[in-house]
Amino acid sequence: MRHTLWARLAFVLARVTTFAIDGVEPRHVCVEVDIRPGLPAFTIVGLGDAAVRESRERIRSAILNSGFEFPQRRITANLAPASLRKAGPGFDAAMALAVLAASGQLAADALSHVAVFGELSLSGELRESAGALAVAEGASRCGLKKLVVPAARAREASLVDGIQVLGVSTLRMAVDAVTGRRLPLPPAELRESIAIAEPDLADVRGHTVPLLAVEIAAAGGHNLLLEGPPGTGKTMLARRLPSILPPLTRAEAIEVTRIHSVAGLHHDGLVRGRPFRAPHHTISAAGLVGGGSTPRPGEATLAHLGVLFMDELSEFQRTAVEALRQPLEDGRVSIVRGQHALIFPTRFMLVAATNPCPCGYAGVADRCTCGESDLRRHQRRISGPLLDRMDLLVPVQRPSDAELRAGPVTDSAAGRVRVAQARERQQRRLAGTAARSNGEMDAGTIQARIRLDERGQAALGDAYLAGMLSARGRHRVVRVAQTIADLDGRDTITDVDVLLALNFRQRAGGEEVAAA
Repeated sequence: MRHTLWARLAFVLARVTTFAIDGVEPRHVCVEVDIRPGLPAFTIVGLGDAAVRESRERIRSAILNSGFEFPQRRITANLAPASLRKAGPGFDAAMALAVLAASGQLAADALSHVAVFGELSLSGELRESAGALAVAEGASRCGLKKLVVPAARAREASLVDGIQVLGVSTLRMAVDAVTGRRLPLPPAELRESIAIAEPDLADVRGHTVPLLAVEIAAAGGHNLLLEGPPGTGKTMLARRLPSILPPLTRAEAIEVTRIHSVAGLHHDGLVRGRPFRAPHHTISAAGLVGGGSTPRPGEATLAHLGVLFMDELSEFQRTAVEALRQPLEDGRVSIVRGQHALIFPTRFMLVAATNPCPCGYAGVADRCTCGESDLRRHQRRISGPLLDRMDLLVPVQRPSDAELRAGPVTDSAAGRVRVAQARERQQRRLAGTAARSNGEMDAGTIQARIRLDERGQAALGDAYLAGMLSARGRHRVVRVAQTIADLDGRDTITDVDVLLALNFRQRAGGEEVAAA
């Protein structure tokens, strides 16, 4: 009887939809399984990596341990399109269901409008798989009605509207879910935010000018460099900047959550707070901007729509720091592997802190032990082109005893209100453009949307003619000046705004910043 059944089903072809993660974007993949008479073999084709090829043993054991029969025939599984590289174990569940459908243990039409994603254990359990939110977005775009994912990732996938998420914990439950014999429990109620206690600007004493610079950076999305001796409060200021940033919109929150999901950073719900990433100075260039043999998002991408904080900037590897130049300018980084380019978004604020010299006390009488050669060598560790991409360069000096004993200059609640009002002005001005803040404006947007009065134009022209600015630096001064005007409730830039923005382009000691 069994032999007759296999003879009748020998040429069944089953198809299941799943998705590959290409950078941080989902790519449609069709899993095709063909079973034919012949010596028992299980072949997987379609440009899969080692984790995909090893799935043969996981699928075999999972099917048997779930109470199904594994076909003792020649099995060929194809992951189409063959030109797209497939990485990771997220294809396990889709291939297992396709094998069951091709062997007649599951109705093939039950899989026609379903996407399947997840890793299988040998016992048949579905394990967490990174990228469930991206897969859900891909399934929604393809018009699929249902998505089967591991139960632990169902809440994340349910953030996408218009698709029924079936969270299952075993292969047997997945079969019951796609056939409608037993629907899984709906995902637990989604928490719309993750409450994280943030440090407050009220903790800062003194530092009136650095606090102003932090507020300007937050209001316009500008890059910020804090320079000063050790222990003066550079890191304290940087870590409190996120507390005055505006919350993410829902579209931005889903974008950030998708990136973190692809990177394997599991969040129990939608990420509402803007990312704050602070990599150690020993990080490699690939770790900072992304890469590797199988390209993964780097810290720059994990900081997308948030803050990338680089403490002790001069101690980072030169190659790693210089790799940030393109992401800072373009808002994305392209990683090419095997003639295939992956795009990772990198629209972040760069906040960096550094000491003025190797010992940290340059300019402090009787404390600096560095020679002239030491100072020059230290200054060369931060290149001119990178400095030219910094909008605000702020010296941070030791506060006085009176300032330490006095009350706070401001707090995060007041700063958030001012930043939110400035951002609202920017959104109205930049409506219809690709820029979301002053810091993202390109040259064309500046020409079309920004107005300087005559004295402001003259101050900017004088600085450029004096060689204080590069062409890029000129645009950055205008962006900062516009943010200063926005904080003051004005649309037109004056000479006072330009001069203050120019003052923030000077390094400690009055050195001019221009691209080398």
